[in-house]
Amino acid sequence: MPRLRVVLAVLASVRVCAPAALAAQFQMLETKDMRLVITSPLQSYLVPQVARSFENSLQFHRRLFDYTPAGPINVLMHDLWHYGNAGATPIPENHITIGIEPYAHDYESAPAPERMTSSLNHEMAHIVTGDKATASDRFYRRLFFGKVTPNPEVPLSMLYSYLTTPRWYAPRWYLEGIAVYLETWMNGGIGRAIGPYDEMVFRTLVRDSARIFDFVGLESEGTTIDFQTGANSYLYGTRFVSYLGLRYGNDSLLAWFNRTAGSRRYFSSQFRHVYGRSLEDEWSRWIAWEQDWQAANLAAIRRHPVTTFRPLTNRALGSVSRAYYDGATRAIYVGIRYPGQVAHLAAIDVASGKITNIAEILGAAGYSVTALAYDATSRTLFYTTDNADWRNLCALDLATRRSRVLLRNARIGDLAFDAADRSLWGVRHDNGFSTLVRLLPPYREWNQIQTLPYGRDLFDLNISPDGATLIGSMSEISGSQKLVRMDIAALRAKAATPEVLSDFGDWPPSNFVFSPDGRYLFGSSYYSGVSNIYRYDLTRQVMEPLSNTETGFFKPVPLPGDSVVVFRYTARGFVPSMIPNEVPDSVSAIRFLGNEIAATRTDVQSWIPPQDSTLNLDSLTTSARAYHPLAHFALNSAYPVVEGYQDAAGTNAVAIGGRANFSDQVGATALSLTASYSPDPAVSSSERLHLRADFHSWNWRVTAALNRADFYDLFGPTKASRRGYSLGVQYKGNLFLDDPRSLTYTLRLAGYGHLATLPDYQNVAAPIDRLVAFSANLAYGSLRRSLGAVEDELGTSASATVHGNYVGGTLFPLLNLDASHGFLLPLNHSSLWFRASAGSALAGNRSDPFAQFFFGGFGNNWVDYRDIRQFRETASFPGIGINDIGGASYGKAQVEWVLPPLRFRRVGIPSFYLQWADLSLFTTGLVTDVDERAARRTLASAGAQLDFRLVTLSHLESTLSIGFAVAHEAGAPLHSAGMFSFKIM
Repeated sequence: MPRLRVVLAVLASVRVCAPAALAAQFQMLETKDMRLVITSPLQSYLVPQVARSFENSLQFHRRLFDYTPAGPINVLMHDLWHYGNAGATPIPENHITIGIEPYAHDYESAPAPERMTSSLNHEMAHIVTGDKATASDRFYRRLFFGKVTPNPEVPLSMLYSYLTTPRWYAPRWYLEGIAVYLETWMNGGIGRAIGPYDEMVFRTLVRDSARIFDFVGLESEGTTIDFQTGANSYLYGTRFVSYLGLRYGNDSLLAWFNRTAGSRRYFSSQFRHVYGRSLEDEWSRWIAWEQDWQAANLAAIRRHPVTTFRPLTNRALGSVSRAYYDGATRAIYVGIRYPGQVAHLAAIDVASGKITNIAEILGAAGYSVTALAYDATSRTLFYTTDNADWRNLCALDLATRRSRVLLRNARIGDLAFDAADRSLWGVRHDNGFSTLVRLLPPYREWNQIQTLPYGRDLFDLNISPDGATLIGSMSEISGSQKLVRMDIAALRAKAATPEVLSDFGDWPPSNFVFSPDGRYLFGSSYYSGVSNIYRYDLTRQVMEPLSNTETGFFKPVPLPGDSVVVFRYTARGFVPSMIPNEVPDSVSAIRFLGNEIAATRTDVQSWIPPQDSTLNLDSLTTSARAYHPLAHFALNSAYPVVEGYQDAAGTNAVAIGGRANFSDQVGATALSLTASYSPDPAVSSSERLHLRADFHSWNWRVTAALNRADFYDLFGPTKASRRGYSLGVQYKGNLFLDDPRSLTYTLRLAGYGHLATLPDYQNVAAPIDRLVAFSANLAYGSLRRSLGAVEDELGTSASATVHGNYVGGTLFPLLNLDASHGFLLPLNHSSLWFRASAGSALAGNRSDPFAQFFFGGFGNNWVDYRDIRQFRETASFPGIGINDIGGASYGKAQVEWVLPPLRFRRVGIPSFYLQWADLSLFTTGLVTDVDERAARRTLASAGAQLDFRLVTLSHLESTLSIGFAVAHEAGAPLHSAGMFSFKIM
């Protein structure tokens, strides 16, 4: 559900639509087992394909797992991303999201045929393995009125969620492993379980004697420090699941994932139940088997001479874009992305190997970094930002190092530059179609050349030096891949037909480019099972291999003469290397684990759902109409809660009650209701009942409370509970959203009554118990992080807030400004931050608490759910007590040094382990009542905070924080304070 809400929020922002206008576009089709929502009428052409693919996939899983969903599965289609992607969750209801754009083709890391069918085959596996229930699971679902979504405000919901959907609480490699395995065979043997990229990854680990992570180390370290980060979950999960299928058969494998009577709740306990040994022992066996398997493949490659290479740099570059050689400067220009530093355009000196950082790439893509093209005459690099979303087209002048945005939300990638007329070509993704486009200087608009039919994609474009010919890789809906050539004059006349130069079968020709003289094409392919470089002679019409490598060569850059620069795959990323431009004696083939499974475990050959055409959509459809969130508003779950409450007299009490959660099917509208009661007779009778409601719909939020209680008030000094009643309404909108940059505004109005303390300051008594509060906030953010970071590491944020209170006929307006700026240090994942804040009362009695700002404390509670580094907040001041310092005006500054995190390879067990430790050192200065010398106070503090990240049940992240600070004020003794906090979620 959180992912769906993010999708909806971004839809509203990107489309620049009012929520009502956006909601009016939503259409819904219902069958007995599916509720399909499309976010634009333009997507309606895909409805038959999606509906039939869904039904076919569900029928397959019914047979394989004996699974029947308790109700319709929600499917949301959208067009938010540049490349197709999908996601699924079984809580609180079964939901699947599908991005309709073509898949990425980088390194053929995720091969697939028709993408709607492939996506639903994969995501349905997540639904089935996460949702299927035994009698005990169904008991808890009835007890809690549904499947419970864990909520940080209610930590007990973690337990309730596990009781209702235990198999969802497993590591990602477990969830993705079975989904990829089933998807591959359901696709007829096309997928990662039989993919050359996965073979290359593990073959390289064995060749380089690199670490193959154990199953705890994979989650704690391997999915964060590796340049492939989260992709490792797919790599390791698919590989381990495939190994089990080959070694022990599919019946045992499916029994591990199937939730049946007598099965164990936790995934590792079920493994022992099925296989008779611990998961840890079998994982070690798999690693030993993998080393033997890949050693045999390496030996097969070495039967023929292995291509020699000369590295150009002394380090791996992580992921890389297409590269270009500039003969004038003898430099290679390329986009790179590796852990510890942000993605950037770089120049690599071919002679020395020196790497120069040219410019940051905002929103870099995982494998391909950016789409890149080069105009050698003007020395301009064209590149894209926001590469996972709606791409922006940018240009960088190498002479001045200045970059400018040419087109926002252009959605254009696979760039190619035509030196003959200085036009820029690319492929635009929109509404599920690929369109070949052309841009003329000054590149402020694109012209449609040709829109391909659904299921056909064109990528990896390149243009001949004379500007007469365009080449590219073309994939068909069947999964077949071809290298094609098109005449540019015919393309411009709308009369071009692609000429197939070579048919590569299931594995695509990748990044083919013209030689400088235009006589040859150089590219890579897994044609032999290993990614080697191939050269196509345009005169002889012959394709020849240029390498026989042990790992993989990619993205060739032919140089004048007899050499070719290639990017060699290593365990730490790609290394630019030089190889000779000559044909080897022979190219070796390797064995694929997937092929071995198909030959040994032949039952997988029958795991192909029937063709889409076997189902009649009209007979399946029960209704088709506009989607209205309130019409589908329903109870998701209800469960008991425990809360803490501090009354006006300072009495701390325990409250017992319940919470109910409602939402519509796609998360556009939601409501939570909480009621509890404090039976302690020491609590005033008027304060024993506690009520809270929180409603949101699109950009609107309405909250109400009576004697608000909070679970976290049971622990520590920070209190959220307040006597009295309140009603508030808030609207939040986006003026600008171009990830990572945003400009948002928030308007809020609230009324309070029967108050004992100020709503925002727990230790400041309210002289009047009724007030109306208002605020208007404008906030800009451009915060980024490098690959593998634990939090944002650089960027700028700024906000201006006008807020205040209307009390007893008097208005108390206040203004405060906040800003922060951080940058990465040369030490990976280490950054330095500068923060400043200032504020002043604008009217009213400046000695009145309603006209003042208050500061003090670290801000963390002993047990908490808010951000772990509360010392960064404006109202915090470590070293003194909460709200101890106040003033009608103030100025505050802070400097923080964040040290590199320490990653733990293996500390803990599968259900509970340490992931990292991170240390921050900070110093803060504060001046209050700046404009009144007599009342002015000046303080300084210095402190440190050490945080440990823990992971429970694979999904639930907790943090243990320890801090200490010393504060000093002129003429006063030193104050010191320690802090201990445990963030549950």
